[in-house]
Amino acid sequence: MRAVVFERYGEPAEVREVADPRPPEHGVVVRVEATGLCRSDWHGWQGHDPDITLPHVPGHELAGVVEAVGPRVTRWRAGDRVTVPFVCACGTCPACAVGDQQVCERQTQPGFTHWGSFAQYVALDHADVNLVAVPREMSFATAASLGCRFATAFRAVVQQGRVAAGEWVAVHGCGGVGLSAVMIAAASGARVVAVDVSPGALELARRFGAAECVDATGVPDTAERVRELTGGGAHLSLDALGSPTTCAASVDGLRRRGRHVQVGLLPSAAGTTPVPMARAIALELELLGSHGMAAHAYPPMLELVRAGVLRPDLLVTSTIPLAAVPDALAAMGTAPAAGVTVAEPWS
Repeated sequence: MRAVVFERYGEPAEVREVADPRPPEHGVVVRVEATGLCRSDWHGWQGHDPDITLPHVPGHELAGVVEAVGPRVTRWRAGDRVTVPFVCACGTCPACAVGDQQVCERQTQPGFTHWGSFAQYVALDHADVNLVAVPREMSFATAASLGCRFATAFRAVVQQGRVAAGEWVAVHGCGGVGLSAVMIAAASGARVVAVDVSPGALELARRFGAAECVDATGVPDTAERVRELTGGGAHLSLDALGSPTTCAASVDGLRRRGRHVQVGLLPSAAGTTPVPMARAIALELELLGSHGMAAHAYPPMLELVRAGVLRPDLLVTSTIPLAAVPDALAAMGTAPAAGVTVAEPWS
């Protein structure tokens, strides 16, 4: 099969022929019809993920058709249209037993713990626990965007963030996850403040429901600006980018007893990120993490998509062939895309 491969961290990847994967006993091989390009893929390429073994094929947001099925799989067969969360759970550990598959103790992640979906085929573990059926009326490009950015944003806003109609929600970083969070929060009846350094990203945020937009290059203190716009601070704030600056600004922009949700990855040479904990104590803030969404939690989100309340299809702003992925992956380090890019593995 054709796949995007890198041999060394931070050095150019290339498209080349590699061996086809085989399904594990409890898993499947999926023929990839669309796969999203995410900043997490860039982090992996940079060497920020200890699970990656070189040489490596990245890619973790995918949708496609089941090509081969392991002997222990009972719910799926060849020809099924499917997508999958980026966290593939084992289904049997204590976390899975209580429904928290997104933090499975023995999780695997395509594109990180093993070769991923920047390829014509990808192997997935524990199919009966992790696969999600893709409705016939949904495009593969839209379905691929659900696996990480949209489902991650949905859980961060609705489940972890507990958004309520009429609340102020601040979203720091308007890439794929951030724009999804803007759309989901606005559809939930919240008033959204979008914060980013890109005018194009902020234009999209306004299009997807943001009531206010803050250009971080034009104000000395984005948290102070958020507090001004929201009359005292956001009820809920998300760092959807993942940097010490946006993390601190998200916490500092909250009102009393507000809720911060960390969604963006925070790689650090020291392994820690400074957080304004004095403010968290004084204002009794909640600081929460959010790590994807389990397959069993997809139905409410899919129903809102089916009803047209949520439009993840609008977040697919460009489509590129597999051959263009290496350059697009490298470009994310300096100019992250405001929207969603979906690669076509067959071209």
